[in-house]
Amino acid sequence: MIFDALILAGGRSSRLGGVPKQSLVLRGRTLLAWTLDAAAGARRTVVVGDVSAGGPPSRGAADEAGPAQALPPGVLSCREEPKFAGPAAGISAGLDALATSGGGAPFTLVLACDMPLAARAVAMLRDAVAAAGDGRGAVARSADGREQPLAAIYNTDELKRSCGELSRRDALVNGSVRSLLANLDVQLVTVPAGSTADVDTWGDAATLGIAAGSQREDFDQNVRSQRGRQVVKSQDETLEEWCRALLQAYKLEDVQVDVNAVLSLAGVAAHAVVRPAAPLTTFIAGFAAGLAAAPGREMDTASMEAAMAVARSLAADYENEAAAGTPGE
Repeated sequence: MIFDALILAGGRSSRLGGVPKQSLVLRGRTLLAWTLDAAAGARRTVVVGDVSAGGPPSRGAADEAGPAQALPPGVLSCREEPKFAGPAAGISAGLDALATSGGGAPFTLVLACDMPLAARAVAMLRDAVAAAGDGRGAVARSADGREQPLAAIYNTDELKRSCGELSRRDALVNGSVRSLLANLDVQLVTVPAGSTADVDTWGDAATLGIAAGSQREDFDQNVRSQRGRQVVKSQDETLEEWCRALLQAYKLEDVQVDVNAVLSLAGVAAHAVVRPAAPLTTFIAGFAAGLAAAPGREMDTASMEAAMAVARSLAADYENEAAAGTPGE
């Protein structure tokens, strides 16, 4: 099968303290180098992110801090506009760059740069698309049933058409990846365990055996200098501490907040609507829960659960309507 490759490497890496994921090192090679290997065989390859031409990504282990992200000859690079506009905008920018370089292949492999073991998944996706022979793409599904839309092969024409539809609705910037891909004709392919494992946190990096080196040291030192502490707390500890501080400030010490449930709701809103919908949704849900917990009404826990259930249902409806092209109608 003939395909182009589109590698997404333009995120903020917020949960890594801003350290670029593509520069992290696994067994002496950057995650970008591993991802480029997974895309081997592509007619053309574009990396969407802050990278530059000039030579191959480092294969040496000397600089564990993450070498400069130079690309092999012939690999294209581009950036979504505005920067950090999300993976949907990144996919659109990558497709434009591929088209400008000489037209698109029938299929486009889309890969996030933070899945260093994706080569096995890509091989199975390619086999599935070739075996089907009907123009359908293929999306990786992990052994536990989770779909990974950023480890997938899509029909290029369908993908371009979907990008165009979102752009016409001004829904591409910070748009939902699920909305972008909802109407594409794909088959789900169960891939080997671990082949779509990604890196969102330092804990994820450690699990995969990724060397953070001086990048993590610089991050830790920055956190220590800002907070005046000798150790870096985990994200969960920090969130729990911040939650308690907020409750104390509002004199709500007796209120129980399920932090994971709130974060889960934020994730649902970000994926189903647009990313900025996350804080807006949690604020309104919290406000509604507060009203419901007024004297003589439901208890705090019940009102919070009810408010979040309403928001989840609404987000699911919005996503379904967006997929049908009628959001909010």
